Amino acid sequence: MRKAYLAAAALGAALALPGSPASAQTNEIVIGISISTTGPAAALGIPERNSLDFVPKEIGGVPLKVIVLDDGGDPTAATTNARRFVTESKADIIMGSSTTPPSIAVSTVANEAGIPHFGLAPFPINEARTKWSVDMPQSIPIMGKVLYEHMKAHGIKTVGYIGYSDSYGDLWFNDFKTQAVPMGLQMIDEERFARPDTSVAGQVLKLVAANPDAILVGASGTAAALPQTTLRERGYKGLIYQTHGAASMDFIRIAGTAAEGVIMASGPVMSPESQPDSALTKKPGLALNAAYEAKYGPNSRSQFAGHSYDAFEVLKRVIPVALKAGKPGTPEFREGIRQAFISEKEIVASQGVYNWTEKDRYGLDDRSRILLTVKDGKYVLAM
Repeated sequence: MRKAYLAAAALGAALALPGSPASAQTNEIVIGISISTTGPAAALGIPERNSLDFVPKEIGGVPLKVIVLDDGGDPTAATTNARRFVTESKADIIMGSSTTPPSIAVSTVANEAGIPHFGLAPFPINEARTKWSVDMPQSIPIMGKVLYEHMKAHGIKTVGYIGYSDSYGDLWFNDFKTQAVPMGLQMIDEERFARPDTSVAGQVLKLVAANPDAILVGASGTAAALPQTTLRERGYKGLIYQTHGAASMDFIRIAGTAAEGVIMASGPVMSPESQPDSALTKKPGLALNAAYEAKYGPNSRSQFAGHSYDAFEVLKRVIPVALKAGKPGTPEFREGIRQAFISEKEIVASQGVYNWTEKDRYGLDDRSRILLTVKDGKYVLAM
């Protein structure tokens, strides 16, 4: 009988990580997923969990056992979850997390244990995390470039920045220096805030006083709406740019009229209807959104749902290849997945077309991005 198991478990005590996972073969493929279904990043983690309703129950004739743990956006909890996947669940594949800091934690454990890992948030993949990790979301440089090009095309010269006071905020700040400054853009003020903060009034007052031509918000989830609304309340009239971490219907719901006119980088899953029929991302994007909105309501689509959904689209391609190398539960199978990440090309999903290499663990190109704005309370393509 074809079976898939979706289990939600509470966080437990930290477990010691052995040198390597167990090697006994099994009759099912175990997938451990650590995401943030509570806490400040729940607006990202809940759609990621919800999209699992629409992923395959088996691949290559082998049942999938999917285990979901909540990490609350906490890197320590994410580490504990990842270690549980290794020691208790004997996972073949690990996914997570919903935001950058816990994704780094999960990747570290996966690479120590030698288990293929899908990141579900943008995170830096250094040499220690290159072997076993790939990332599903678009890289910061890919999404940043389209925002900076829009700024240049609209005569913007000075930019203010407000972003998270963590590694996600750092990624965007550093990318601006790397890409935007050589393009002639100047950052004239930098402000930071913590994900749980309920006010950014002080930071916004400094930004407004600096009077930049535009402001870039380096935040994700519903918290990205906080600078957006505060800037408009304090009378800022310039363009506000949001990163792809904010691309969800929740952003419009929370920001309300303050969302009007925002310029936002996004994956194509937020508007597959606007894509030409030749776009490879159109069909999977329409399929996911139709299923998701049928269950969770009109306009409930989410970029974050696309990340976890697309991980299984990738698995449809790589698992049949890996099964030729070994049985689930064995090092040979896990190594087969790792090799298939780079041997399989043009892996089509709702958010892009993946072509990973040994060095490029993001694997996406310009087909993975669109530029949106909000008009009359709805996302439309930005010009």
